[in-house]
Amino acid sequence: MSSKFFRLFTTLFLIAFLGISANAQVYKFSGGPSGGTFQYYASAISTLAKDVDMRVLASSSGGAIENIRLIDANKSSFAVTYSGHVWAALNGKLKNDDKKYENVKAVAYLYGAPAQLVVKQKSGIDSPKQLADKRVGVGNAGSGAAANAEIFFTQLGIWDKMGRENLGYRQAADAFNNNQIDAFWVFVGYPNASIIEAALQSDIKLLDTYKAGQEAGLFEKYPYFSKVVIPANTYKGQEEAVNTFQDAALWVASGDVPADAVYKLLSKVYSDEGLKHMVEVHKSAKAMSIESGMNGIVTPMHPGAEKFWKEKGTLK
Repeated sequence: MSSKFFRLFTTLFLIAFLGISANAQVYKFSGGPSGGTFQYYASAISTLAKDVDMRVLASSSGGAIENIRLIDANKSSFAVTYSGHVWAALNGKLKNDDKKYENVKAVAYLYGAPAQLVVKQKSGIDSPKQLADKRVGVGNAGSGAAANAEIFFTQLGIWDKMGRENLGYRQAADAFNNNQIDAFWVFVGYPNASIIEAALQSDIKLLDTYKAGQEAGLFEKYPYFSKVVIPANTYKGQEEAVNTFQDAALWVASGDVPADAVYKLLSKVYSDEGLKHMVEVHKSAKAMSIESGMNGIVTPMHPGAEKFWKEKGTLK
């Protein structure tokens, strides 16, 4: 098939089956690793875009840190990332990277992203500090999960003592069930599909990361983290609630995306129909509301988002 014919076929498909104008601009929405919550959100919002005559294509990525760089370079129009990383990027404080990423603009709070540290019930591991000398899946290289794992375990003093494996969530669950790693770290909303998968084959246990972080001074150094409780029975075999900490997952956009495009897409996503769709795609979207739309945002907003949230009374 020639490239010219392929482009024509793609255009006709979008018009016929998605109801999108042939003249609509294409926007790329970067999510995260396959099986991760970021990717669910990117796909869900992209699906809603067609209702406002926008062509938004969800794309997987390495995760939060890569998404910041993609947005800043205009290689993506929209993305999901973490508030803490947006703040660090804006201030030139990303690890081994003093560039100030000023083109990444906040659009909306999506959900709290809690640390979830998984071990096997019979492992004898009851505290994160016991993972020194153990094999731990810490997330894809370049992902927000991996960056936050390094922050957490460095503060505990064991980052350089662990056998670290850069694995995506689904890969980590497989390796965990095959006894190739002793634990894996997930930094996304719950319930997470990969932890659900792991719990189907192994008896799992979630570790309390909040107590360990508090004792190590984590929250004094990184004040954008906050305490959260993962309810009992979120996962098979998890009979007790577990204390952990979280960052805020944000929807961000390039500053070069037109304000009316951001406003239009926000209006659709935060409609009753849009919010219902988001929850159907992932339960963590229950945290999305007009009232919570500014939660966790500590960096500049996109002009289109400012207009939307001011009209709703959320931004004063």
